[in-house]
Amino acid sequence: MIITVTMNPAIDKTAEIKQLERGNLNRLQNCLWDIGGKGINVSKTIKAMGGESIATGFCGGGTGRQIEESLAKFGIESDFVPIKDETRVNLKIVEENGIVTELNEPGPVVTSKELEELTQKLIHYANDEAIFVFAGSIPRGIENDIYQTLIPLVKEKGAKVFLDADAELFAKGMEGKPDYIKPNRIELEEYFGKDYRVTQEELLDMGKELLLKGSSLVAISLGQMGALFLTNERVIKCPGIKVKAHSTVGAGDAMVAGLVYSLSKGVELVECVKLAVAVSAGAVTTHGTKPPSKELIEELKQMIEVIEL
Repeated sequence: MIITVTMNPAIDKTAEIKQLERGNLNRLQNCLWDIGGKGINVSKTIKAMGGESIATGFCGGGTGRQIEESLAKFGIESDFVPIKDETRVNLKIVEENGIVTELNEPGPVVTSKELEELTQKLIHYANDEAIFVFAGSIPRGIENDIYQTLIPLVKEKGAKVFLDADAELFAKGMEGKPDYIKPNRIELEEYFGKDYRVTQEELLDMGKELLLKGSSLVAISLGQMGALFLTNERVIKCPGIKVKAHSTVGAGDAMVAGLVYSLSKGVELVECVKLAVAVSAGAVTTHGTKPPSKELIEELKQMIEVIEL
């Protein structure tokens, strides 16, 4: 079973505009809203591929109820810890030239009692058939070493862990020795203290160093350039494919979904990475943070090139 953990979920409002004018009136067009947060996006995409997951984390107030009701409509099982504070609402503005501006609220304050309730819930779900996805930002009231704390708790019960976070959450989370990780180029450059755009060779060296820290799969997303995938035995490059892009929001979450869905089924590595890149490319073509259709995923999967390095 796949359990996605979204500590700071949101309702994502996405609006289109010809060009954002700072300091002036902007009239938004084609306003959409979706339930979001990285783990929830992973659960939505897994469902689109025909898989199942349990979405958990924190939900509060009317926004939290909307998230849980929407998940139920999607047919996605959820088991959130109710909190007193209101779950956040985020705004994403997509300009005609493809530039995306994200205005994300900080999120609610979570109490120590609410955090303990989630911790016990995760331990309850942990077993040797479970894969946890710890993804995204955290609300106020929680320290940025939370992933470092939670990962060993579920791993000691036999579960596998996929970590998708950035900055200090990623750096400290790595100390918990997650099994699978998906940093992007910028996150790796920050983690390794590089103040320039690193080469592919440097990215591969960084990925190999992360394998030495205990991960068995390192997926390095490169945006429209594709992705690199490293295990202790193999290194694979998948160049990006050309699609009609609408928004890059959620593309990384879709890649995580493709990987964790394949890993849960024991799929061979090449098929695993082809699905991950196809799902990510498909997510770029959708509006808001909606996942691509199963039909589109299969179509794009046939276009993925796999290069052994």
